Amino acid sequence: MRPTTVLLGGFRAGTSRWHRLGVGWKYLAVLVLTLPALIVQQPWLTGAAVLATVLCLLGTRLPARTTLSLSWGLVALLAVLALFQVLIGQPSLAVVVSGNVLLAVLAARLIIVTTRAAELIDALVAAAGRVPFVDGERFGLSVGIMLRSIPYLLGSFYDVRDAARARGLERHWVARLTPVVVRAVGFAQATGDALAARGLGERDDR
Repeated sequence: MRPTTVLLGGFRAGTSRWHRLGVGWKYLAVLVLTLPALIVQQPWLTGAAVLATVLCLLGTRLPARTTLSLSWGLVALLAVLALFQVLIGQPSLAVVVSGNVLLAVLAARLIIVTTRAAELIDALVAAAGRVPFVDGERFGLSVGIMLRSIPYLLGSFYDVRDAARARGLERHWVARLTPVVVRAVGFAQATGDALAARGLGERDDR
């Protein structure tokens, strides 16, 4: 499984209650799971919230590899965050900081694996449309581009890393970063051209 899939997850069809639940209720559930731990900043609450989120993910009846797998990059990040807090003499914050990051990832995955991307974007567009001075359609377009861009850019990074490793250049940062930058620029230009061809993303000043 690609690291991008492990980190971000993806929709998986199912018949669980989480799959049948409305998108708005799913967003509310994620807020209930995450906000108290993020606000209170206590190890016991963070641990309880992570446990509750794991139980919710198990309730989706999807394979644990889909719902609970963590990429090595994320594990390394959590370890670094925890180690830093321990080194500065705040072991309780080691649990809170790394635990809250893990909580956010798992809670987001709860929505992503049980809801189609189109439904997620439509819900965000509908919510944004109720906010004064916010163009819901443009907001939805921005979210859609972001959701499409992140996996592409992360995938480019891993593809280039594997190619560099095959050529014995895994320690050569220029050889690894330059192709990623070129791909990112090309992707941005292609996306901009596609939007312009459809008359999107342009202001109407008339």
